[in-house]
Amino acid sequence: MKYRDAKGKAKIYPINEHLIRGYPQKPNTAYFNYEIWQMDIKTAFLNGKLTEDVYMNNQRGLKILRILIKHLEAGTYILMSESKSLVSQKVSSSRDILLIGNDVPTLQSVKSWLSKCFQMKDLGEAAYILGIKIYRNRSRRLIRLSQSTYIDKILKKFRMDESKKGFIPMQHGIVLSKTQCPVSSQDQDKMKSVPYASAIGSIMYVMLCTRPDVAYSVSVTSRYQQNPGEPHWVAVKNILKYLRRTKDMYLVFGGSEDEISVIGYSDASFQTDRDDFRSQSGYVFTLNGGAISWKSSKQDTIADSTTEAEYIAASDAAKEAVWLRNFLSDLRVVASISRPIDIFCDNSGAVAQAKEPREHHKSRHILRKYHLIREIIGRGDVRICKIPTEDNVADPLTKSLARVKHEAHANSIGMQYLDTSS
Repeated sequence: MKYRDAKGKAKIYPINEHLIRGYPQKPNTAYFNYEIWQMDIKTAFLNGKLTEDVYMNNQRGLKILRILIKHLEAGTYILMSESKSLVSQKVSSSRDILLIGNDVPTLQSVKSWLSKCFQMKDLGEAAYILGIKIYRNRSRRLIRLSQSTYIDKILKKFRMDESKKGFIPMQHGIVLSKTQCPVSSQDQDKMKSVPYASAIGSIMYVMLCTRPDVAYSVSVTSRYQQNPGEPHWVAVKNILKYLRRTKDMYLVFGGSEDEISVIGYSDASFQTDRDDFRSQSGYVFTLNGGAISWKSSKQDTIADSTTEAEYIAASDAAKEAVWLRNFLSDLRVVASISRPIDIFCDNSGAVAQAKEPREHHKSRHILRKYHLIREIIGRGDVRICKIPTEDNVADPLTKSLARVKHEAHANSIGMQYLDTSS
């Protein structure tokens, strides 16, 4: 995470993902019909008391005669020590807190304890957090997540609230490349007035939270932020048009009495980048009917074959599966997590490479780091399986698809419209 320190300098904070990635908990909450209560910490960062002396030099050029160094007493700035001081008190530096469980007296005691330690506001049953609307149907054990309000805001921000509605996030068959970037200074100056990077950032928050269906289009368009051309901007506006039509779509968990289990899907599209001929990887993991983890990204190296591209994608998915397995094992609410996580891949060669360590003149050049998947499979964390291409729901994370296919795969990972009768 990038942030600005007390002196205004850009820093990168090493976030512990186990502290911030809570999405796998929501499918469990739907299945077990847990309570979800929300609380708000007033002035969260001011609650972090420093346990050591921290000094800050004044900004260069700031004329102060008497005080050259400031002694910080409270965590009023984003400092490494300050953030840790909040964590040491078992409270996130985020203002919003969700309390989840099935024991109401215990939840009440936790709320009372937090209220004694901090200035808290009890918001009751969670309905809206971090721009995400939470809709529950407890009789059917359903949880739906939506960012329709946030999408409306970004549509107005970029003047797309009255645009035509798009049917897919990226037009099928469209190809973007650096050859479409402006070359002349006149064209570059014209594109500087376009809020390209700002639009990408706004869409990315939607994609990361509740909309895996736009992951591929965001991955592709984000590559041209340094010098975007008109075709790139048209592609970004097309994503906004699609979000306008689908803003009332929810990411849905629950509705089934079957045992919940994590299921993974991995896919790759071969040498789709026209600039460096690298392939696109994509994976998605579902739990209790909805997506809990997804990724669409360009591969780090040039694959020599479709099998190699699929093998690299499967290796990336396997590493994510290990993290999910460890995280859910700690929660101790998903009984099936003791068994290997199934990852489905539609390439027979990649499946064989992962299952059986063997060398072939067409694959012996593959970088060793991608062979980690063999160890992961060997120790029982993951099981890789073959699946027909038409059933691989990770397909839209690696390429643009026709509308019918795109909508079918989106529905398979929990992207649904709200049924008012349910």
